Amino acid sequence: MFCNQCEQTAKGVACTKIGVCGKTHETDVLQDLLVYALQGLARVAQAGREVGLEDREIDFFTCEALFSTLTNVNFDPERIKNYLFEAVEKREALKEKVKEKGGKVPTGGSTDFTPPKDHEALIKKAEEIEPRPETAPDPDIFSLKLTTIYGLKGIAAYAYHAAKLDKEDPAVYEFMHRALANLERHDLSLEDWVNLVLELGKTNLRTMELLDAGNHETFGVPKPTRVPLGAKAGKAILVSGHDLQDLYELLKQTENKGIYVYTHGEMLPAHGYPELKKFPHLYGHYGTAWQNQQKEFPNFPGPIVMTTNCLMPPKESYKDRVFTMGPVGFPGVKHIKGHDFSEVIQTALTMEGFKEDTNGREVMTGFAHETVLSVADKVIEGVKSGAIKHYFLVGGCDGAKPGRNYYTRFVELTPPDTIVLTLGCGKFRFFDKDLGTIGDLPRLLDMGQCNDAYSAIQVAIALAKAFNVDVNELPLSLIVSWYEQKAVAILLTLLYLGIKNIYLGPSLPAFLSENVLKFLAEKYNIHPISTPEEDLKACLGQ
Repeated sequence: MFCNQCEQTAKGVACTKIGVCGKTHETDVLQDLLVYALQGLARVAQAGREVGLEDREIDFFTCEALFSTLTNVNFDPERIKNYLFEAVEKREALKEKVKEKGGKVPTGGSTDFTPPKDHEALIKKAEEIEPRPETAPDPDIFSLKLTTIYGLKGIAAYAYHAAKLDKEDPAVYEFMHRALANLERHDLSLEDWVNLVLELGKTNLRTMELLDAGNHETFGVPKPTRVPLGAKAGKAILVSGHDLQDLYELLKQTENKGIYVYTHGEMLPAHGYPELKKFPHLYGHYGTAWQNQQKEFPNFPGPIVMTTNCLMPPKESYKDRVFTMGPVGFPGVKHIKGHDFSEVIQTALTMEGFKEDTNGREVMTGFAHETVLSVADKVIEGVKSGAIKHYFLVGGCDGAKPGRNYYTRFVELTPPDTIVLTLGCGKFRFFDKDLGTIGDLPRLLDMGQCNDAYSAIQVAIALAKAFNVDVNELPLSLIVSWYEQKAVAILLTLLYLGIKNIYLGPSLPAFLSENVLKFLAEKYNIHPISTPEEDLKACLGQ
């Protein structure tokens, strides 16, 4: 086993026996083999494009299967094997279509690979295929190949959600297949790989744009909304993950059934969407970030639906009432096919639910780019008048690793004449803090999920245009926490846009070689976080 795709990888190097996330050696190598099978499918798909053959089913499958290999999504080796065998079946069927069109089918490597049916033989083959640094001829190119794989996993997640809302761009799929196919090439230079990862950032920006459009056109533009953190007496269902369509379908099926639906994790921003707010039984938010599930889920008195990452291995005390969807999976956990929530609903009705109302605190969400830019005149005037001295984007992924209290302390230390934008689950370190207001603007603005980095980027670009300056000249600092591969894709997007002076933590990615890190530090001035006090002073030029 060799896995270094997440921030919490063992000893800051790689997980080699079992994943810190709970992933087994078996699941890990099967996921690597699945990526290899997808490379073969991608090479054939590229050959198909050369003769005008595009297959939407292949495109969507690539996203879903690749998404299943992202950290904390699918721990079930049998589910991974199913994706693997399906990838090979689709590859072979696509070969015939390419031949019928007069195209030339690629050969060798992943395009001719046939996975053994015997489980032990399959694991052995997976161990042979697994990318490892000791077998790489060039450590820097190996580093950029891993960056490409991990960034593609992030794009796959966002493209999967967008496609479910009928928002797709053939250029995104073309890039994904081309990048996957390039992983087997040995004729690309270090510069070629640098250019490819920057193109990945560009493609991720387009993918987040598609998802933003899909969410906003389907569920309305988010509005600033107060969300209770308490509970209502009655039956309850908890929904975690990111997929708004899954939540919408559940809300429809639970109407008038006496069940309250609560959000968890990155589902919190769902409360700001008008079409979701129409359901009175979408009540409040339960719990904090994904890594606290094993502490918080045992106390939730109802079933729990995991629509995407981030799933922690469920404890036996509540495992029987966890349900997974889409690419998510865990051995022994019930999986929902399509949007049939009947078993979830029945489970909720048989459980006690919350016994009484609890009047907890409230938090605000719903500050999408349209909302912030609708008061752009106030924002601009605030900067010009000196009422707003600085903007901080403090967001990204949360995690269990020590040191993440840095982000809480940083936000607490921000001066009262500054605004804090936040997004992703990193905000759960400080989402319930009252930072006060500047005029009519709350000092803490929750812009949404991790993919809503698109909203933050749009606000930054609009402000740069308003002040007629480069985005790097704005009184804006990015304090980014990362954990998994969607954060990798977003970081590459920021680099593609030329955004510099990013403070990144809690630690730097283990998959980046010393030379690649040096390049990023020199060209983009990426800083590893130090202390909140020191970094805040540096951001404010003190």
